[in-house]
Amino acid sequence: MEKYFKIIIDGYYGYWDYLTSEILYPSWHNYFYWLIGLSVFVFALEVIVPWRKSQPIFRKDFWLDVFYMFFNFFLFSLILYNALSNVFVELFNDFLGIFGITNLVALEINSWPIWGQFLLMLVLADFIQWNVHRMLHRVPWLWEFHKVHHSVEQMGFAAHLRYHWMETIVYKSVQYLPLAMIGFGLDDFFILHIFTIAIGHLNHANLKITYGPFKYILNNPIMHTWHHVKHLPSDRPHGVNYGITLSLWDYLFGTAYIPHDGENEALGFDKVEEFPQTFWSQITYPWLKKKA
Repeated sequence: MEKYFKIIIDGYYGYWDYLTSEILYPSWHNYFYWLIGLSVFVFALEVIVPWRKSQPIFRKDFWLDVFYMFFNFFLFSLILYNALSNVFVELFNDFLGIFGITNLVALEINSWPIWGQFLLMLVLADFIQWNVHRMLHRVPWLWEFHKVHHSVEQMGFAAHLRYHWMETIVYKSVQYLPLAMIGFGLDDFFILHIFTIAIGHLNHANLKITYGPFKYILNNPIMHTWHHVKHLPSDRPHGVNYGITLSLWDYLFGTAYIPHDGENEALGFDKVEEFPQTFWSQITYPWLKKKA
C-alpha cells in the first residue's frame, strides 16, 4: 500500500514539475506552447476566411471551450489523471507479475524505420479511437458523458477539446493494452500528438476545408460538421462520421455521410438548448441526471 501512495505523491510532484517547466521554459518540444500556437493559427484562419460568415468571431461558448482546452489537456492531469494512471499501470503490472508476465511487448518494432513506427501508431491508435467513439454514441451511459462535446452549437477550433474528463479515462484505458503490446507508450511520438491536435482543431474550425482526394483518408471540417448535426438521418440514429483524425474508417465501414456541405445545419442534439451552460454543471451533469 505504501508503494502506491508513493506513486500517487510522485505523480503529483512529477506532473507539477512538468507543467511548470512547460510554462516557464518554452521549447520546440513543448505541448503547452504548441497548443497555444496551433490555436492562435487556426483562430486567425477563422477570422480571415470564415466558412459561416454570419457566425460571430467570438462564437457562442468560445471562452468556455478555451477553458476546456487547458483543463482537459493539462489541469485534469494535475488534479487527478497523472497520479491515477501511474497507479493503474503499476497495479496492472503487479497483476501480470502474479502469472510471471514481466513484458507485455508482443511485437518488436524498434528496428523499423521511424516513419513505419509513426504510421503504425497513427493507424492503430486512430482505429481504436474510432471504435471507442462509436461506443460513446451507442452505449447510453457513455453517451451522457459524450453529450458535453455535442453540446457545441457553433463550430470553432476550441470545440475540439470541449469534452468530459471521463472520455480521457475511457479512451486511454482502451488504448493502453494494444499500444503497450507493440512497445508504444501513450506519450510516444511528440510529432504525432501535434499532428492529431492540428487535425482536430481544423475539424472543428469555422473553415471550409476538404483536402481534395485526401478527404478519403483525413477527417475534415465538412465531414465532421455532419457528425455534430442536430438532426441525424433516420436510419442512423446513433450518429455518422466517427473519424477522429482519419476518415478512412468511416468510408471502409459504411458510416460516412456527407449529403452536402452542411454549412447551415443546426448543431447539437434534441433539446440541446436545455443542456447545462457552465463548466461545473456540464461535468457533473451525467451523475446528477442519473441520480434524478
